[in-house]
Amino acid sequence: MVTTWELEELAQMKGHQELYTKQSPQRLQKLREYSMIESAVSSNRIEGVAIDDKRIGTVIFGKSTNLRDRNEEEVRGYRKALDLIHTQADKLPLSIKTICRLHALIRPNIWDSGKFKESAGDIIETYADGSSRIRFKTVAPDQVETALATAVKEYQNTLRDNRISPLIALAAFNLDFLCIHPFRDGNGRVSRLLLLLMLYQLGYEAGRYISIEKMIESTKDRYYETLEQSSVNWHEGTHDAWPYINYLLFVLKSVYKEFESRFENTSAPRGEKSEMVINAINAFTGSFTVRQIEQQCPGVSRELIRKIMKQHASCLQCSGRGLAAIWKRVRVLPLTEGKSKGIGE
Repeated sequence: MVTTWELEELAQMKGHQELYTKQSPQRLQKLREYSMIESAVSSNRIEGVAIDDKRIGTVIFGKSTNLRDRNEEEVRGYRKALDLIHTQADKLPLSIKTICRLHALIRPNIWDSGKFKESAGDIIETYADGSSRIRFKTVAPDQVETALATAVKEYQNTLRDNRISPLIALAAFNLDFLCIHPFRDGNGRVSRLLLLLMLYQLGYEAGRYISIEKMIESTKDRYYETLEQSSVNWHEGTHDAWPYINYLLFVLKSVYKEFESRFENTSAPRGEKSEMVINAINAFTGSFTVRQIEQQCPGVSRELIRKIMKQHASCLQCSGRGLAAIWKRVRVLPLTEGKSKGIGE
């Protein structure tokens, strides 16, 4: 039941996404840049790869020649992988080739970049007293490629057959990837890049503006707890994937909530809200109401909407009064007129 509610909420949030992404590119640019920084730093920091806070801007956006050490190279590599996903998600099929390409980017200049592990890489948990235990035995090196190809095929078949929600299939694949553990190092980071890529391909775009990696880092204890719970008996195929699946759904919903909150709290450039209203009115081909304009212009007050409509009264016809009034556009509202007369925010 909890999973069903999460999926319903995410479907609604995905529906709202288009209103934000189409109507305020200036504010979205600010969120994109901030998310890029958070994602590259947080995803590496989860794995113990940290850099000096004072160096973050240089590492993320500066020249490669200015990098000082291995950690900085890996954070920069993660940013390059993000660039690839952000710009070419629709051209990157989920495949072994894509997975290895992402690994090569995040582990630059390493002898096994983009190559599967050659020796066993079990997940070891070390305690404060120095003792340790094998938390999970990963797939043997000679079985990695077959296991990964099977996981990819099963995910693609599930999407094609539409047997279950694509988000559930995505989360289950992410769990399988982590259990297969195909690389000597960098598996967690690649899993988060794949999560982002696959979400984009399903139409969930909030990860462009709010860092999924940062959200996972802030709930890191729950991440590891649910991963361990869901990996028990994975090799036998009798594991319970739901703790990890529900965790990832929770993360995605949290990302969308943060997206809406940050968008509304990010200051709009002068004139942007007025332009948003004018574009919304111009998009109507038939009659419309003030309430419909409000729905198309999140964060814009009714007072501003009425002010703009009054300013452009010569372009509009109205029948009725108040919120029940029916409006119709008789000609296109000019953007330049609204700006030149200083319509406020």
